[in-house]
Amino acid sequence: MNIGQAPGLAGIFGFATALICAGLMGYAIQRGATCTVAAVDEIVNRRKATRLIAIIEASLWVTGGLLLASLARLPAIQPASYAVTGWTIAGGALLGYGAFVNRACVFGAVARIGSGEWAYLMTPIGFFLGCWTVASSRLSGAPKGDAASLVFAASYWLAPLLAIFAIWRLWQIGSAIWRRRFAAHIWSPHHATGVIGITFVIMLLTVGAWAYSDVLAEIAHGMTNMLGARFILFLALFAGALLGGATAGRLSWHRPTIGSATRCFIGGLLMGWGSSFIPGGNDGLILIGLPLLFSYAWIAFATMCVTIAAAIIVTNRR
Repeated sequence: MNIGQAPGLAGIFGFATALICAGLMGYAIQRGATCTVAAVDEIVNRRKATRLIAIIEASLWVTGGLLLASLARLPAIQPASYAVTGWTIAGGALLGYGAFVNRACVFGAVARIGSGEWAYLMTPIGFFLGCWTVASSRLSGAPKGDAASLVFAASYWLAPLLAIFAIWRLWQIGSAIWRRRFAAHIWSPHHATGVIGITFVIMLLTVGAWAYSDVLAEIAHGMTNMLGARFILFLALFAGALLGGATAGRLSWHRPTIGSATRCFIGGLLMGWGSSFIPGGNDGLILIGLPLLFSYAWIAFATMCVTIAAAIIVTNRR
C-alpha cells in the first residue's frame, strides 16, 4: 500500500519511539492472537463476532488518533486513496484465499511466528515474491483515486464520540490490570487491538504510515526511501511477537515440514498478489483505509472476509 508519509516529529527520539511501538504492536498481535482468518472462523463456526469487532476497534483507535492530530494541528497526514475497480475485488478475493491457505492473515502470521511456528517465516517470503512478480509483470492494479477522507471534515463532532469510546475501553483495560488479568497468557481481542491501534497512531505521527506488508511491497517495487529504518521497524515487530510468545509461555520449537512451509509460502504468494492489486495488505486496510472510510478499503476487506468465510464453509462440508 503506497501511503503518503507524514513528516517525523523529531529525528532520533521519534524513531526510538516508533521502534518501541513496533515492538509493542508485535507483542499485542501475539498476545491477542490477532488474525482475520480466526475472526471469520469464529463467525462461521461459533456464530460470534468478538474478534471481528475487535479488529474494527483497531480502526476506531486510529480514527481517533488521526482526529486528535488534526485538531492539534500536527503535520498533515495525507494517505493515498485508490479507485474501486475490478482489481479491488480480485485483490480482496486473492488476499482472502491466500489467508485461508496460509491459515493466518499477515497479522496472524506474526502471531504464529511469535509462538515458534517457524513455517510461517515462509509467509513474508511468499508475500514479497507475490508483490515482486506483479511489479515485474507491470500490472498496476487499481489506480490512485482523488477522494478525500470524510473523517477530517467531521472531526469536531466525531472526536467527542471517539473520546467517549476511548475512555470506556481504557477503563476496561485498567480494570483488567487492577484484577491482574491483563498478564494472562491470552489477551482479550479488544485489549490487543487497542494496543495495536494506539501504537500505530504514534508510529504514524513519528515515522509516517507503516505496516510490515508495505515494507515488503516497497522492496518488491524497488522503493528504497528510508528502507533501512523501515526494515528495522519490521524486525522490531517480529521481536515483539517473539517476546510476547516467550513471556506467555507459548514460544516453543515447532519444526516446519515441507508441507507446512509450502502451504505458508503459497498463502503468502497469493496474499502478495492480492495486496498488489488492491493495493494494500489487510494490515494496511485495517489501520489506514478503514479508519479513513475509503471505499476501496472497505470493499476489499469485505471481499477478503467473504472469501475466507466461503472457503471455510466449503471445507466444512467436505
